[in-house]
Amino acid sequence: MGIKNVFVLLMILFSCIRVESQVEKEKELPTLTIGIGSLSFDGDIGNGISVSSLSKIKAGYNLSLEQRIGNYIGVSLNGLYGKLADNENSATRNLNFQSKIMQGDLNLLFHFDNGLMLKRDNEFAPYLSVGIGFLKFDPYGDLKDKNGIPYVYWKDGTIHDVAQNDPNAAYAVTLQRDYTYETQLKDSSTNYKRHAIAFPIGLGFKFKISPKIGFNVGATYYFTTTDWIDNIKSGSNDKYLYVNASLSYNFGKKSDGVYKSVDFSALENEDSDGDGVKDKYDLCPGTPKGVKVDKNGCPLDSDGDGVPDYLDKEPNTKKGAVVDANGVTVTDKELSKRQMLYDSAAVERSKMIYDYPSLNYLKQVESENKEKRKNNPGTVYTIPYTLRVADKNGDGYISPEEIIGSVEAFLEGDSDFTVEKINDLIDFFFEQ
Repeated sequence: MGIKNVFVLLMILFSCIRVESQVEKEKELPTLTIGIGSLSFDGDIGNGISVSSLSKIKAGYNLSLEQRIGNYIGVSLNGLYGKLADNENSATRNLNFQSKIMQGDLNLLFHFDNGLMLKRDNEFAPYLSVGIGFLKFDPYGDLKDKNGIPYVYWKDGTIHDVAQNDPNAAYAVTLQRDYTYETQLKDSSTNYKRHAIAFPIGLGFKFKISPKIGFNVGATYYFTTTDWIDNIKSGSNDKYLYVNASLSYNFGKKSDGVYKSVDFSALENEDSDGDGVKDKYDLCPGTPKGVKVDKNGCPLDSDGDGVPDYLDKEPNTKKGAVVDANGVTVTDKELSKRQMLYDSAAVERSKMIYDYPSLNYLKQVESENKEKRKNNPGTVYTIPYTLRVADKNGDGYISPEEIIGSVEAFLEGDSDFTVEKINDLIDFFFEQ
């Protein structure tokens, strides 16, 4: 890809940023990435015999900070530090170099986890990047051994302290490279600049370990505007490849002023029913004012009969006794009567659920219940404390609409009712 194509791609990505920034209301905070990888040089030297392909592989380290703008685009500032190197050992020339490099670049990224191609929370998220950067380099060569004796290469590739055609060649000492790059390399005719512009183009894959932590693997190819990184100018400009693995940390999201007027501190400490227990810890919200509560915000029940003290008309019920909705002990005779009513209600309830599961049928039962109440004017049907939340209008009577509403709320997960409570509510509906 040429420099012209890189600029075209940059313009396209900048256009995407303008569109994204206009529609995005919730801003993501930056992502910090730290990585390590290998740098591989592609320049004018590196041919010949006895040259390992690994000789050009050097370590590199990267640090970047990315700000994602919208669903598709991200902008990152990257830093890269490492070494570029290569060697050549041939019949015509023997060259080597190593250069420390420092590079900073600005990149635009296109993310595939954009809600259209892949979900934003997808565990696997590819991305593309393109950018522009500033590169500093300074090539050095390994031209002398540890004692400062210059290397002299013979035709067979061996290294000695004198030339092969020297009169004293028979007494030549064989040397070994120490791979210490001690000599700064310069060109005899050109005092070239040891910095250049670079254009990185990359592909990466992010594996999201958690909403904030990611593991990334990627490769970036750098096109430069110089041909002097290896101290040899011949043909096209030098290039290099950086392959890396990294860990990233996302700092999360922030609202774009939507909740500026909300006092989160007040919400955190709110006690709606004024019982002294914060809402976030209150297991019994809506406790009447002045009622004493326990540490969970629930009304005290001194005798443990299931009816709170402020509603209990028999405050010292014997342990294990059966009580009614008012906390009053129910006699064996009353229990028998209630059992008969319960059995009758169970039959009716079964018929309702399996044969007539409609609001019309519930209304029919309601009409029959009203007739029974007329015929038994002395009978009081008090809604049990645990079921009173179903009495939405507070009239002391469970209507068919309130039954349906409670069941629907239970099915949708908008109620703290259990299956047992739903059954108890339906049973009470038939009893009342």
